[in-house]
Parts: sequence; C-alpha cells; structure tokens
Amino acid sequence: MNTHDKVSALPAKVGSVSRFEKRLREAAPAVWQKRGEGRALALFQAMAARVPAYAHFLAKHRIRPDSVRTIGDFAQLPTLDKDNYLRAYPLHELCWDGDLTQTPSTICTTSGSTGEPFYFPHGPFQDAQYALLAELYLRANFQIDRKSTLYINGFPMGAWIGGVFTYKAVTMLAEKSGYPLSIINPGINKAEIIRAVRQLGPAYDQVIIGSYGPFLKDTLDEGAREGMNWQDYDLGFIFSAEGFSEGFRDYVLAAAGKPGSLTATLNHYGTVDLGTMSYETPLAIAARRSALAYPQLYGSLFDDAVRLPTLTQYLPELFYFEEREGALLCSAAAGLPLVRYDLKDVGGVYSFDELDTVCKGNGIDLARSLQDAGCAETLWRLPFVYVYERNDFSVSLYAFQLYPATIRRALENAELQDAITGKFAMKVEYDENQDQRLDVHVELRPDAVASPELDARVTALLTAQLLKESSEYRETYRDKAHRVTPHVIFWPYQHPDFFRPGGKQKWVVKN
Repeated sequence: MNTHDKVSALPAKVGSVSRFEKRLREAAPAVWQKRGEGRALALFQAMAARVPAYAHFLAKHRIRPDSVRTIGDFAQLPTLDKDNYLRAYPLHELCWDGDLTQTPSTICTTSGSTGEPFYFPHGPFQDAQYALLAELYLRANFQIDRKSTLYINGFPMGAWIGGVFTYKAVTMLAEKSGYPLSIINPGINKAEIIRAVRQLGPAYDQVIIGSYGPFLKDTLDEGAREGMNWQDYDLGFIFSAEGFSEGFRDYVLAAAGKPGSLTATLNHYGTVDLGTMSYETPLAIAARRSALAYPQLYGSLFDDAVRLPTLTQYLPELFYFEEREGALLCSAAAGLPLVRYDLKDVGGVYSFDELDTVCKGNGIDLARSLQDAGCAETLWRLPFVYVYERNDFSVSLYAFQLYPATIRRALENAELQDAITGKFAMKVEYDENQDQRLDVHVELRPDAVASPELDARVTALLTAQLLKESSEYRETYRDKAHRVTPHVIFWPYQHPDFFRPGGKQKWVVKN
C-alpha cells in the first residue's frame, strides 16, 4: 500500500461494519493506538510531499520530512493553527497537490463572526468518514439494521457544515448499505420538524431527530403545546455543535419516555475545519454520568470543577488526537489535510485502559453499567477525548458563537453616547423553562438613568448589528426572534457586579 492509500483508506468498508464492530469490542486498546500512530505518520509524509503550503511551512521551520520516522519525532513537529498556517497561505496551496478543484467538494464556511469567513472543502473521503461513524452509532444505538428509520435533519442547511454534511452522510449510508433508512431535511424549522414526526413518524419503527440542543428543546416544547405526545413515537436524538448538561439530557429523555437511557441520545464533537471527529458512545455517557454522581471520580478525571466537558470516543486512525498542556491537537486527512492542528479547544485524551483504571479506582465498573443498561455490546475499546466549552471571548447561543466585537459596535452608536459608557458584559442565561436567553449587561453613565425608551433603542441596535454580522443569527432569528432578541439589563456606573473599577473589563461572563 502506497502512502496515499494509507492516508485515504477507511478502517472499515461499507458492508463490513459488523465485522469491524466485533474488532471494536475485542481488539486490545493498544491496537487502536498503534493504527492511529501509523496513519498519522503516513499523513505527515503525504502532506510534506503533496501539500505546497505544508512543504513551505516545514522548510521555514528547517524540518526535513525524512527525519520524522517515529511517533516521538512526530510529537516534536510544530503545531498548525488558523493564523500560522490556514490564513498564511492561499487556499489552493493548502490542498492536496495545490489544487482546490482536483477533488469534487462541498465547501463549507465558518460564520465569519470574528472576521472574514474561512472556507473548508469537504470531499468524498470526508463524506465517507462521517458515513462510517454514523453507521457505527446508528447501528449500535438505534439498530437501523433492524428498524425502519426516519432521520429528521434539523441542523441548519446552507453553507455551514452541520445540515449538508449530515444529509450527505445519511444518504450515502442508506443508498450503499440498503438499510430501511429515510431522511427529511427541514433544517431549523420547528413547524416542519413537528409536522414530519406527526405525519411521517407512524410509518416508521423509529424517528431520529438531529438538531442543536436548545433548538431541539424549543421543538419538543412547541410540539407539547400543540398537544403532541412525543412518547407515541420511538424517538432518538443526535446533537452537535455544543455541550450540554446531563440535566438537559434527562429533560429530552423524559419527553421521549426513555428516562435513563444510554442509547437514545448522543452528541458529536466536530468542527468545520475537520468535520465530525468523535461522538458520545453509551460507554462515554455512562462515565460522564458516573463522574457527576461521584465528585471524587469527577476530580480524578477532569481538571475543571465548573465546566462539565463533553466526553467522546474516537477512531485514532481517522482522527489522531494529542493533548498538549491542556490544548487539543488533531491530525486528519480532511479536505484541507492537517497535522498537529491546534483546535483551540481545551480538554484532554485518555486511552481506554487509562479511563477504565481511573473509574475502577473510584469504585465504578463501566462494563457493569452498560450491562445493567442492556447495551453491553456497545463497549468499544477506543480512546476517549474530552472537550470543555471554550472559555474565550464568545458565548454560545442556540449553538452558534456570538462575539463581544459585535456588541461593542452596536453600543458605540452615536445616539447612545449620552446614556451609556460602552462597557458591557454578555452572558447566556436559562429561564425557568430552561430556554436560552442572551443577557447583555450595560453600564450607564454616572448621570444617566434607565428607561423603557433607552431599553428599546439599545435592543434594536443590538439586534440590527447581530443580524448584520452573523449569518447563523439571521437564520435563527427568522424562526425564533423572541428567543434570540437580546435582553438588556442596565447597571449603575461602576457597579461591582459587572463593572468593578481598577481592572480589565470582563466582556463575557460564563455560567
């Protein structure tokens, strides 16, 4: 097998997944690590030979590709990120053989909230990668080989990765494997999702809804208000784009009539840069729930007592993760191939044996947990990656990021200068129904007072700026303006809660 084949080959071909599942259950964890290391080294050599930008990057750092022979050598390579690599070279030079048009691609984009959008091509290999991962979890969690299934794709459609990537993977899976699997693509349209469940759901053994968490909750609540009994359908849920609490999982499981299930929900870990990299398995969910139930176990596994990470398992020969000083690196043959790419995510990596040992050392037998839950066959000996919600200058509202720069530009409007200082703190809160709300805390000038008129002006300007700068906000606003319109809260000058003098202004407040 030549280098290109080593990079491009998938670990299981469609139609042989049942045999691959057997290996996932039985092969030693070290086998998967070794396969991942071999694929990462092959990817490095292929990129050095065939990606002009990476060849230049290595030369700039005085690295000879033939000197990188072991995974130890690989671990010393400089990391890549958007600034030092992706934005430093023309897009075509980041592609295989310096040709953006060589491979037929679906091109996805970031939202552009922090500047110019960046485009990422995703070709047939990326579609096949996701189709394989989807086949694995749809078989393990939802038995699509035995149940007729309607997949409702409630992720945003358009230039973003979620909806289109899901559509292509599920369609590829259904067409090539012959599963009784259909898909409908309403996107972020609550009424259409509810209508699809009500009118099409009875024809299928089960219905799976793929959606961002807050949007799904809105949909479930709206359906209930319309008199819909979600428990009339065998429902499953697939999430992406942001983490959520186990309380949220319990909420949707209760709505579906499946309290405590380890198989009815799962969350992805993915980025537009690399696609879907990993996902929650029943084993990962059991470990996360155990960590919440036993603080000592939580402290042994995770180093942040406030932010609960998303815990997933991954195939290291598709996505090779490393952890460096709390930052996650990933190497993958994506549309833009990347080696030791800094995801700018905070988290860590555990081998299967490492996590299992920590759990057993705290009195938790994960295998027994799966057996008790009736899904012992989903215990796969793959490594784990965990990721915290980004603790940066952004907040996540309905699964898209909002940045202080947008708010700042709105509050700099000349008509507000007599009333406010321009300082603010943004925070996503949850109301009594667990619906998300964007709070913008605004500092008044010393002689100014809040009024309904000022509130209306600030709210209008904030909303207009968000609509102007965030394409994802615009799409969501069309469906739920009342949910995503900012909630403005005025504070007296230098109030200690948000505007304590003498230090840096905290523009983003995390829960």
